[in-house]
Amino acid sequence: MNIATAPAANPLLTAPILPTLLRLSLPNMAAMLATALVAVAETSYAGLLGTPALAGMALVFPMVMLQQMMSAGAMGGGVSSAISRALGAGDEARAEALAVHAAIIGAVAGIAFTAFFLLLGPAIFRLLGGSGGALSEAIAYSNTVFLGATVIWLANTLASIVRGGGNMNAPSATLFAVAGFQVVLGGGLGLGLGPFPRLGMMGIALGQVIAYAGGALFLFWFLRSGNARVALVFKRAAPSRAVFQDILRVGALACLSPLQTVLTVLVLARLVAYFGTEALAGYGIGARLEFLLIPITFAIGVACVPLVGMAIGAGDVARARRVAWTGGAVSALVVGTVGLVVAVLPDLWATLFTREPAVLESARSYLTWSGPGFAFYGLGLCLYFGSQGAGKMLGPVLVATLRLALVGIGGWILASANAPQWSIFALVGAAMAAYGIAMALAVYCVRWGNKPSR
Repeated sequence: MNIATAPAANPLLTAPILPTLLRLSLPNMAAMLATALVAVAETSYAGLLGTPALAGMALVFPMVMLQQMMSAGAMGGGVSSAISRALGAGDEARAEALAVHAAIIGAVAGIAFTAFFLLLGPAIFRLLGGSGGALSEAIAYSNTVFLGATVIWLANTLASIVRGGGNMNAPSATLFAVAGFQVVLGGGLGLGLGPFPRLGMMGIALGQVIAYAGGALFLFWFLRSGNARVALVFKRAAPSRAVFQDILRVGALACLSPLQTVLTVLVLARLVAYFGTEALAGYGIGARLEFLLIPITFAIGVACVPLVGMAIGAGDVARARRVAWTGGAVSALVVGTVGLVVAVLPDLWATLFTREPAVLESARSYLTWSGPGFAFYGLGLCLYFGSQGAGKMLGPVLVATLRLALVGIGGWILASANAPQWSIFALVGAAMAAYGIAMALAVYCVRWGNKPSR
């Protein structure tokens, strides 16, 4: 066997788990913190544009995060998982073929998102309770950001290809730069700062599209330059159903989980909308923190994917499981700490965006009641990524269905009883706890690889 391609030669298969996981997570963490600052900045820009813009952002933000979670986390995880399993088995040629097929999937998915939201976006926002100025602002933001969906999908897909080879530095540095440009361009074009025209919500969205287009171009060059572990060489890989299926059997199924996550948030948004625009704006501020915990867990989770995938490809199921549980524990600690802080001191987050008393009260209530559940959410979400690396996604998808059912049925019962707003937010925290516990049970019980799980 060629030593250069032997699975045992790969340090990701033999290095100590916790130090390696932290080393791979730190670059992702920097990029994801930058992404979190972008979300804070964009919400602040919307707040400066007025309460209707802030409420409109609350309607669109779950859809924007759905695109990010699908392209970078769900389908992106399927891409990284397939490539890392091929590399773990020593099959470099298959890894290159997977990279080409992943790029095709990313482009097609981006086009589909553009068509869907340009046609149905306004109807969806009305269904969620948007009306008047809030609806107009939501449509202005949505039409612009989803017109550029293809470049966002391609940037995240190409980053996932690089991560599949175990390289976290290049995609993280790229996304860090994208975040910086997004803050500058979004603020400039949205608020009319400096030489930029004041385009309002459309300008904030346009900053995101331009920044991600630059990131996609750089990552495309990087994968074609010969510097990446897996090269993007189109002439060597004719389209193959089997190769597409290797990605989609994990990525497509995984996409159901973020869809369920967003549906959960949308159900809650619809319930909160009954309490008025100020309550909806406050909920949007609180719920945005929950969405920002996803990138933090993402930083740890995507580091787990190649470690788990390569171990599965090399037949070391025990190591793959140790990686998943280690990542889950680290994620629970980090995210849980944030949750406890905002539960006790909600104004640390809420006052970043508004000073209006009614909006602040709604945001405080959300953070106080849901914050204690964040640790369970971090645990469950990181184990979701570990399951991606193992290619076992049915259990995690069913667990996400459980959370959606708890929120949907519980919310309907509370709404029917004319329950106060705080009770809905308490339900959010309880559903997070159920999600984390059920995900841990699913990972513990499901067999990984071809060997019985321990």
